[in-house]
Amino acid sequence: MTSETRLNEWFVPRFGPPRFRAFVGLMFLPYTGMCVSFTVIGAMLAPDVHWERAGAIALIYALALGVGAHAADTIGSKKAKPWGRYFTRRQMLALMAGSLAAAYAIGTYYIVLHAPALAIVAILEGFFLLAYNFELWNGRFHTNFWFAVSWGALPVAAGYVITTNSFGVLPAVAAAAAAVASYVEIRLSRPYKELKKVGSDAPQGNLKQD
Repeated sequence: MTSETRLNEWFVPRFGPPRFRAFVGLMFLPYTGMCVSFTVIGAMLAPDVHWERAGAIALIYALALGVGAHAADTIGSKKAKPWGRYFTRRQMLALMAGSLAAAYAIGTYYIVLHAPALAIVAILEGFFLLAYNFELWNGRFHTNFWFAVSWGALPVAAGYVITTNSFGVLPAVAAAAAAVASYVEIRLSRPYKELKKVGSDAPQGNLKQD
């Protein structure tokens, strides 16, 4: 049905109740997978790879971006999101708060015990998550450039920093390359999203009200 255009994305399962499918769609797995892969790349650049920390930073970004940032985008965007038809505003706020609390709890553990420098990345990502998705300051940070910085360059930096508690030329070059890849990806995805809307005759609607 045209009303389920966004639920028919290739990464959304064809089985299960609508809310389950909407939750998977909410995470927008291509973006999330790209970002998580950047954290792993950053961790792999370290002289000594710590698999536990690589897994931890991947989980942190899966929670913070995959759930938290996309829930924030649904709440804060000036454009109605299709997932809002399946979750109330309160439920979306709970998803955002719970996922971010879990992500920052894990991050704090590693900041305190292993990588204090990770706190810098955590603060920057928290800022961009709110500024980008809630379109603060008239959407000044809701641009392709800042998307590339926050979800391209910084994840690579986070992966390297959590492993080494330092930074350097090699991770900086990799972060720049990830930013370029993210920029290209977001630019190419916008025409795709517009095409997906063509033929949809159902109103998107806002979040359900409690």
